[in-house]
Amino acid sequence: MKRLTFAVAVLTVCAAFSTSISAQRPDAPRRSGLNPESRTPIENAPLPNDDEEQRILNALEQARQGPRYANVSETDGRLLRLLTEFSNAKLVVEIGTSTGESGLWFALALRKTGGKLITHDIDPRRAKIAAENFRKAGVDGLITIVLGDAHETVKNIEGPIDILFLDADKDNYLDYLDKLVPKLRPGGLIIAHNMVSPAPDPRYLEAITKNPDLETSFLLMDAAGIGVTMKKR
Repeated sequence: MKRLTFAVAVLTVCAAFSTSISAQRPDAPRRSGLNPESRTPIENAPLPNDDEEQRILNALEQARQGPRYANVSETDGRLLRLLTEFSNAKLVVEIGTSTGESGLWFALALRKTGGKLITHDIDPRRAKIAAENFRKAGVDGLITIVLGDAHETVKNIEGPIDILFLDADKDNYLDYLDKLVPKLRPGGLIIAHNMVSPAPDPRYLEAITKNPDLETSFLLMDAAGIGVTMKKR
């Protein structure tokens, strides 16, 4: 009964979040009268409740002033933080470090859950920027950056993984899924970015929607789009 209650609670959080704030991609054109990070008129800025959280939010703001490359929007990042902290995740695996903004959102939760992030990227320059952003935020002790081809480096992950975040090499999400779902704990989550733009791989969509061992919901689909898939217990 506890497991069923937890699964229902996760889906409730996801549904509530998807109907509250809708994000626009940071690199998308502004629409008249709209905040580029949100399409709601509701004021909902992140509010730190301690000095550590303030330091991470400050680092996020500084990171946005530097090279952006491909990063999640604030709204997407807040969803990552919510799901991670709510599920009390201990191990998060990220494919696509970029310059570390998503990693900082994960760190906001992991500092409370006692967990860690293993993030993979193939670009040394981006990884170097991310490492500096993590240092500025004071969360570098929670995060391990793995440099190289993630299709190969993920083979070294022992698990169990609580959350898998896919945000790189969009055409090959299916390969990451195949390699890492066996290491994902029952009840764990696969969060896939860019379910709208750029267009997702139809093979990945079929894999997460036609497998009876997985339960998937699509959120924030008026922006980049996020797929949240649970590995059933």
